[in-house]
Amino acid sequence: MNKTNYHTHTLYCDGRAAMDDFLRFAVAEHFTSFGFSSHAPLPFSTAWTMEWDRMNDYLQEFQRMKLRYEGRIELCIGLEIDYLDAESNPFSERFRQLPLDYRIGSVHLLADSLGNLVDIDCPPTQFRRLVDEHFGGDVVEVVCRYYRQLDAMLEAGGFDIVGHPDKMHYNASCYRPGLLDEPWYDEMVRNYLAKIVRKGYVVEVNTKAYGETHTFFPNARYYTYLYNIGAKVQVNSDAHYPDKIASGRSEALLALWNAGFRHVTEWHDGAWQQVPLGR
Repeated sequence: MNKTNYHTHTLYCDGRAAMDDFLRFAVAEHFTSFGFSSHAPLPFSTAWTMEWDRMNDYLQEFQRMKLRYEGRIELCIGLEIDYLDAESNPFSERFRQLPLDYRIGSVHLLADSLGNLVDIDCPPTQFRRLVDEHFGGDVVEVVCRYYRQLDAMLEAGGFDIVGHPDKMHYNASCYRPGLLDEPWYDEMVRNYLAKIVRKGYVVEVNTKAYGETHTFFPNARYYTYLYNIGAKVQVNSDAHYPDKIASGRSEALLALWNAGFRHVTEWHDGAWQQVPLGR
């Protein structure tokens, strides 16, 4: 029944439990495969990313889990890597040298006009304050900067899965109601999704916010479009707590089925495979 998850954050970054805690839940819920994707180190310290001096511990603990759970669930190891600029991104040599099974490419930070990095992956009230303080209240400029960063990430490459595509849409539409229906915005999103498909990346359907907002990333309004342009899709919970690994999963799979999808991308036998989507 397509019980998998490859976007998981543990104590190595801003997750709230150890790998073993997540896997006990996953096995109990009859997951068939599972991946860890801690926030990769940035060139500076943050409260939500891993530090480089923890990387060996991260990889070694995964190998211990792989042995412990052998025969019960198939495991894979990755990182969620932020695109900052030409020097710090998923294609950076230091990330490419790591023995990972996969990489998720994401954008969480934007630079304002003074070059200050602003974390726009935050609650709507905080997002409003940041837009007003750092971008002069110009939410359109923030949206455009976000998609320029995503476009640069797609060009640079070095990853397999696009993490939470169009995550901006929820905060931006809270700031400016009706924005999602504005033609320029719709065209921007469609062009971005089409480029993901042309480049061959997997589109993550991220369910993290579904329980609170009934919203997926990308927005479900684009699923039929994604099906029509031949997208490869994967449902992930972006879980930070073990009991959230299946949050919104069945709803997302149903939404994909209703849009025409009959396969999802899963990790089996040591590789990504197109697996039939259970109804």
